[in-house]
Amino acid sequence: MQTSGIIFDIKGFAIHDGPGIRTTVFLKGCPLRCEWCHNPESQSLAPVLAQFRRNCIGCGKCLSRCPNEALSAGEDGIVIDRTRCQGCGTCAETCYAEALVLRGQRMTVAEVIAEVLKDRPFYENSGGGMTLSGGEPLFQPEFAIALLRAAKAEGLRTCLDTSGLVAPEVLQAALECVDLVLYDLKTTDQVRHSRHTGCDNRLILENLRRVTSNGQAVKLRMPLVPGFNDRPEDMEAAARFIAGLKHAPPLEVLPYHKLGEGKYEALGIAGGFQAEPPARAEVEALAAVARKHGVQCEVGG
Repeated sequence: MQTSGIIFDIKGFAIHDGPGIRTTVFLKGCPLRCEWCHNPESQSLAPVLAQFRRNCIGCGKCLSRCPNEALSAGEDGIVIDRTRCQGCGTCAETCYAEALVLRGQRMTVAEVIAEVLKDRPFYENSGGGMTLSGGEPLFQPEFAIALLRAAKAEGLRTCLDTSGLVAPEVLQAALECVDLVLYDLKTTDQVRHSRHTGCDNRLILENLRRVTSNGQAVKLRMPLVPGFNDRPEDMEAAARFIAGLKHAPPLEVLPYHKLGEGKYEALGIAGGFQAEPPARAEVEALAAVARKHGVQCEVGG
């Protein structure tokens, strides 16, 4: 039986997920619940139905297709009863206008790699390859590692985008077939990390020490989130930690953006994190704090 797992997207021509032109495979499932999560559809392993009202053409064909009677007609269009929806995707199969889209599907390793290999010419010309992201890709360890091994068997360069909140033995197994690790570092403060992500960061920091102690190619990425880690003292603490690693990796600061906010409405999730992106001058000033402590730091887009 072929190894399979749950993904929610395969993005070709990705240029921000490692060197060169890449194909990023997004796996579902994550142990964290970051308040500012840009991919809330990735948190659960279960498929979830997203609704894009602006795409609806009002044909009503989806209403009769739902086996759980989770859809009804309302004054402003189709209404989804999230307590009844089982994420089967039957309605989404009917909706060619993509007003209803199922986020999450099971694919085998062979099926995913077949999609990734369609862009092989771009990898060869740019030094790119395949990146695994999520969610936390190692939340599905067997599937993720099988994907990485299959990619390497095809001669592809591989990149792993991880939160670091994984069992050390799982991470070590993945690193055996990874060329570059994109490692998220949100904050070194345990209390703040727990309060805003739902988990403390002790294992994350321990794994980062392990990964950077053996010469593994690592690039740190820090999402700069207003009210969470955007004070100079936050960056100074992070920079001191990074500079103290055996092989201090470069750091990329990624300013918070609002592109993920609409996903919460589409998924029927009340609230959702809302903040204004930090000013460029503020971000550059924080990057300068990191450089002051000897950390190679750049500002991402």
